[in-house]
Amino acid sequence: MTKKPRELTDAPSVKLPGAAASIAKAHPELWETYQRLGELISAAGPLPERERRLIHLAYALGSDSEGAAHSHARRALSEGVSEAELEHVALLSATTLGWPQAVRALTLVHDVTEASEWAGN
Repeated sequence: MTKKPRELTDAPSVKLPGAAASIAKAHPELWETYQRLGELISAAGPLPERERRLIHLAYALGSDSEGAAHSHARRALSEGVSEAELEHVALLSATTLGWPQAVRALTLVHDVTEASEWAGN
């Protein structure tokens, strides 16, 4: 029986981005191995889960990876991180990445928070 993409993630309540879902469906063993790598890396240090989620969001925003930024923002919201905290992560990028990138980061966060508001979350 083929697993659905949401069954191949550690956060099944959060929709995988389209490309990631396609890879998970086409190559479930590869996706499961990738997920396991993430679990091992997370367990390798002292940072709590909440801080790791914010750092993942910051990396995604800093690399201008739209899919990853949306995914990490959705996961952060599902884990109890507030919209204001997500916006703060985006704004913190201004001094490192520059104002235009901070605005882009804030836009990526708002893509998710505004969609969440429309969905009633």
